[in-house]
This record gives sequence, C-alpha cells and structure tokens, in this order.
Amino acid sequence: MTEQKHIVTMMGIVLSVSLIASSITAFLLCGYYNRIGLSGGYGQPDFLQPAKYSRLFAVIGFFAGAALFGTVILLWHRQNTRRIRQLIDYLERVNIGRGGELFWVGEDDFSRLQDEIYKTVTKLYQTADAALAAKNSFADNLSNIAHQLKTPITSMLLSVQMMREKPSPHHLEQLCRQLTHLVDLEEGLLLLSRMDAGTLPLERREADAFTILTLAADNLQELSEKTGVSIEIPEMGPALLHADVEWTMEAVMNLMKNCMEHTASGGTVFCSYEQNPIYTQIRIWDDGAGFAREDIPHLFERFYRGKHQKGEGLGIGLALSKAVIESQNGTISACNRPEGGACFDIRMYCH
Repeated sequence: MTEQKHIVTMMGIVLSVSLIASSITAFLLCGYYNRIGLSGGYGQPDFLQPAKYSRLFAVIGFFAGAALFGTVILLWHRQNTRRIRQLIDYLERVNIGRGGELFWVGEDDFSRLQDEIYKTVTKLYQTADAALAAKNSFADNLSNIAHQLKTPITSMLLSVQMMREKPSPHHLEQLCRQLTHLVDLEEGLLLLSRMDAGTLPLERREADAFTILTLAADNLQELSEKTGVSIEIPEMGPALLHADVEWTMEAVMNLMKNCMEHTASGGTVFCSYEQNPIYTQIRIWDDGAGFAREDIPHLFERFYRGKHQKGEGLGIGLALSKAVIESQNGTISACNRPEGGACFDIRMYCH
C-alpha cells in the first residue's frame, strides 16, 4: 500500500510539472506568434482574438498545474508528518513502558527507519530483561551466600563460647570442622565467580574418558572406604574427548560423590562411556533410592539442597560440574533410572 501511494505521488508531481511547463510554453508561443502577426501586417483583431484565448488557457493550465503540484506536496507532507508523529508516539509509549508494535509494511525510507527503531527497541527490552534477571540472580546468590555463612559462623561462635566456659577437644574439633567448611565455601564461590566471568583457564586437549573416570575414582578412594561404596569403571575401549583433564575430572568427581552419598554401604556407583561421531558420552549412576521427583529440575542450581540431602554439603558441587562441562561445549543432565537409582549423563560434543 505504501509503495502504491509513493507511485501515485510521483505521478502527481510529474503531471503537475508537465502541465506547468506546457502552460508556460504555450504562453510564450502565443506571445511569439503575436509579435510575428503584428510585424507581418495581419489585422490586429483577427490575429489577437485566438491568441487571447490561448493565453487564457495557458494561464488556467499554469494555475491548475501549480494547484495540483501544491496539493501533491501538501498531501506528501501530511503523510510524512503523520508517520513521523506515529513514530514519536511509539517511542513515547516505549519510554513509559507501554511499548506496542509497528505494523507498517513497505520498502520506503520510513519503513526502513521503522524496522531499525523496532529492532533497537527490541534489543533495549532484551537488555533490560537481562539486567533485571542478573540483578535478581545477584540478590538471590547474595541471600544464599549469607545463609551459607550464617550456619558455620553461628556454630563457631557457640564453640568459642563453650570453650571459654569449659575447654574441650570436642569444641575445638567442631571449630576446625566449621573453619574447613568456610574455606571450602570460599573456594567454591571463587571458582563459580571465575566461571561466570569467563576467566577460568581451561587447557583443552585430547583426553580419554576412561582415564578421566579412573583419576576421579582414585581421588575418592578415601570416601569410598569410609562409606563402603565402591566405584565400578569397566574398560570399554577408546573414547576420546577434547577437554581440560583436571577440571573435567573435578566435575566427574562431584557426580560420583553425589551418587556415593545417596547409596547405602555395600552399594556400587557404576560408570560407562561411549563415543559416536557427534559426541562422547559419560554416564554415572547408582543403585540407591534415586532423586526426589521435585528435586530433579533444581539439581544443578547453586546452593540447592535436595530432599534426601545428607551431610553438610555446600550445595554448589553439581552447579560447578554443570559450569565446567558447559564451558567445554558439553551438556549434563540428571534423571532416575527405571530400574532404580540416580543417573547423571555427560555429553561432550566434538564440534
């Protein structure tokens, strides 16, 4: 529709200019032939009679062309003013948070301006939403950190008070345990902040999935002896992945540890791996009670403690594993196996 209006406007301008030019030409020709008639000896009344009407028609044509030209320009100006007004109204609605959409369709300059304004406004909305989400996330994390700090600090103050009244190795042990808890929390928070900022150096190189699983299990040998839960890693042939060995091993350790904590003594944590042209998959599962259904959507959230959480975990181990895996072009998920038990699934993509 806009393109048709543009064509009509151009035709009106061309027609009016042509009419004005024709009228001026006719007026000048009448004057020229009038002078020729007078100098050639024609009778003045005979020659000037038709010339008078010709000049009259030329003058009428001139003013008609001028009127048409003025009308076309006025309509074009009003149309542009209306569209500018609509753009201004749209931006004013955006500024007061009402927004809306622009529905003009066309290929003229105003349509292109409209598209760019709409794209800019959309990006501003997205930026504002992202900033609000980041602010809310920061507030939630700050609240969670304060909550995490409150428990060990309160316990430490209580232990110090008890030691003042009656020194005891038990209170000293409790104090040391809470200090260790605080140190672990500090290290985890610093690691998460580096992951968020993208400043954690990851030396990605070709590594074997079996080697990573074996290293992780070796580091959990003490916990395995303490809980009576073994880790079974069958050798299933070569399965290469492109990853930082140390940090990927840390991520796998957190998954193994989670399975061990939710498996009864004498149970087993199982591991498997395989490779296809698209990704290398590592699977870790146990024969315990599995996840509570309501916990599964929140397992990888920071500071989340599940319904069956045991011990004094920080609630950031699975979040760290997720951050490490995803920063290396991988995905991680959790589910309950039909046969029973919890299962973690890691996929490290080749490209």
